Amino acid sequence: MPTYDLYAQDPGDPLWQVPASGAARFSWEYDDGRDRLLALYQKGKDKQWDGQRRIDWHLEVDPYDPLGIPDESLTLYGTRHWAKMTERDKGELRKHYASWQFSQFLHGEQGAMVCAARIVESVPDLDAKFYSATQTMDEARHAEIYGRFLHEKIGMVYPINDNLQSLLGDTLRDSRWDMPYLGMQVLIEGLALAAFGMIRDTTDKPLPKQILAYVMQDEARHVAFGRMALRDCYKQLSDAELREREEFVIEGCYLMRDRLRGVEVLENFGIPRAEAEEYSEQSEFLALFRQLLFSRIVPCVKDIGLWGKRLQQAYVDMGVFEMGNSNLDLLMAQDEEIAEKLDAERFAVEERERMAEVGEAIEAGAAES
Repeated sequence: MPTYDLYAQDPGDPLWQVPASGAARFSWEYDDGRDRLLALYQKGKDKQWDGQRRIDWHLEVDPYDPLGIPDESLTLYGTRHWAKMTERDKGELRKHYASWQFSQFLHGEQGAMVCAARIVESVPDLDAKFYSATQTMDEARHAEIYGRFLHEKIGMVYPINDNLQSLLGDTLRDSRWDMPYLGMQVLIEGLALAAFGMIRDTTDKPLPKQILAYVMQDEARHVAFGRMALRDCYKQLSDAELREREEFVIEGCYLMRDRLRGVEVLENFGIPRAEAEEYSEQSEFLALFRQLLFSRIVPCVKDIGLWGKRLQQAYVDMGVFEMGNSNLDLLMAQDEEIAEKLDAERFAVEERERMAEVGEAIEAGAAES
């Protein structure tokens, strides 16, 4: 079924055109590169996987409870609207929320694919071009997977959120070659990792857990790439140039803080926007969620050298300043370990099933003889 037939709201024009600016840069130095970045490029090649094969698409998903997360996480829980809902209504609400969340993941992954391709084009160093080429493939795979989950398992798609679209547009329109790194690798990817992780760690449904764990394994490399490249770059910038990047980060963080509220979902259930926004502000779960969204961004921003007074004050105002001391390397290592453990458990089960089939075949053969 065409995606346009599955949209819960009118997505508008089927093609979003963002005017591009900046130069395409070629490098004629083919035998020199940073060892850390080339090692990451090698890892990117080694870790390529096929979403059609690695993920068990035969697993059933209840579209009215796709994620199995507690109802307390829903913004309407405990309100007068919730009290009036039938069990069918609540199932529809769960479906819409899951569709909205994974739709934003889908649109973000397409944005990441375009930004990674822009990095290949505009970054001056060949080692960074090499790695960005592997990331472009990763992001294509992620968009494919999220799209398939929405089409086949939920049967509903939401348009891109206005704030996410705004940040993507700002990132792509900027002519400076480092901005796709900063907008995508640090802000959008960092926020996505936190959102993925929260659902991965709370869902009791095996298919979304697989999808999120495997995507996060890739994203850990992408954030590491952005950190390496920008840390090297920003050491060479003037104070004025650093302040410009910090202003971009501040604006982007405010946009992202206000992005994952799901107000569009409540509007689809007949709740006026002002009331929906009020419920979002009052939701204890969403308040915690918004704070956790910055668990990957703040330490990364600090690590790459953007830590001026105005940026620090913005994080104080958002209530996330202390996250600058988080151990980002440990978080990324855990993301990789969770995916590897999930693979090991799945393959162990498959191996036991194969051994049981072989045993049954041997017994059947012995009985016939």
